Amino acid sequence: MPRGPEAVRKWEEITYWPLIIASLLWLIAYSWKSITDAQGELAVVLWTIIGLTYVVFVVDYVVRLFLAKPRGVWFRGHLLDLAIVAIPMLRALRLLRAITSMTFGRHSAGTVLRSRIAIYGAGASLLVIYLCALAVLDVERGAPGANIENFGDAIWWAFVTVATVGYGDYYPVTALGRIWAVGLMAGGIAIVGTVTATVSSYVIEKAAAGRDDDEPATRGQVRGLAQEMTELSGYLKAAKSGEGTDAK
Repeated sequence: MPRGPEAVRKWEEITYWPLIIASLLWLIAYSWKSITDAQGELAVVLWTIIGLTYVVFVVDYVVRLFLAKPRGVWFRGHLLDLAIVAIPMLRALRLLRAITSMTFGRHSAGTVLRSRIAIYGAGASLLVIYLCALAVLDVERGAPGANIENFGDAIWWAFVTVATVGYGDYYPVTALGRIWAVGLMAGGIAIVGTVTATVSSYVIEKAAAGRDDDEPATRGQVRGLAQEMTELSGYLKAAKSGEGTDAK
């Protein structure tokens, strides 16, 4: 079997949509199980779907690692893929790839990048809030002294926490629930930073529109100009040498 970047790329093309579908099935099954507190045969079905999606992601990662060459370089460059296998919550992030893969028409590179960052930021924000609400509900429901007993309370708690408001009307009491809360608070800080950076980039680009003379030259532009000047100097010297020879 051929190995290398081309083999990995072909495998990723083949598995792109199957993995997107697997991510969606996992999200539906996990949501159904957590929100309804499914029991009996329904719980078995939902756990089976969750388990099968786990197998799909493990197989995908193992195959890509096998096809990669050199493996060490690929492994270090795809730690997020390993995290997706290890942490089920991250599988839902694959759904954002289908959205950000769309074209944005004839726009500048900055606009396209900003659009994708905005989509990732908004999508990741909603997914983080939603999934943390489900995870906390899973561990808090039925725990001694717990006050988060249904999805409505859990999603309210998640929004309040990620916004750093902290009303304190709902809060996790279990150790695992508090770990999820810390992760959600850290995610909230990252989300605010992403939104701020995106808005700042947009404002700066609009403020600089039509003012190209004020923009600093990049190192690449300076190097290119220096190269052109060197070549022009060489042509002039050659032309002068040719004129001197003709005069003789």
